[in-house]
Amino acid sequence: MALSLFVVVCILHSAIALTTGVLMVFFMEEIYTFTHGTVAAKKMLGSTPEAQLLIRTSDSFSGLLLFAIGLLLFMVAFVKDRDFQSFFAKGCVLLHVSMAIWRFNFERRVEDLAWDWLRQIVGDILLALSWVFFLVYSWKVKYD
Repeated sequence: MALSLFVVVCILHSAIALTTGVLMVFFMEEIYTFTHGTVAAKKMLGSTPEAQLLIRTSDSFSGLLLFAIGLLLFMVAFVKDRDFQSFFAKGCVLLHVSMAIWRFNFERRVEDLAWDWLRQIVGDILLALSWVFFLVYSWKVKYD
């Protein structure tokens, strides 16, 4: 059962990463407008053509990285080694908690993102909790 739970958590995280990556590559302007409003989106997209190109390129590479992470998560989902699954889940918890700490320390200081950091931290913590749930369940199965 713990193996199938690992598959479900990996596929869920993979779908989130793949979807977010594709949206970042192709629809970043719309995402900025939807999540931050029109005024903040215009600021975040840059004021000069050079800045706009740099920001769009950066967003595209970030989206491509998320897409690659989604593919990696999809491939890892089918690894059957319990020790690897535990190691991978612990690393994912550490990654999500580190991201939440980074958002708290740095992102909240950026004026245009200041109101959004709490919602993103909640998302990071929820993603980390899905891995913690897997770890607790797998320890329960292992030691029962």
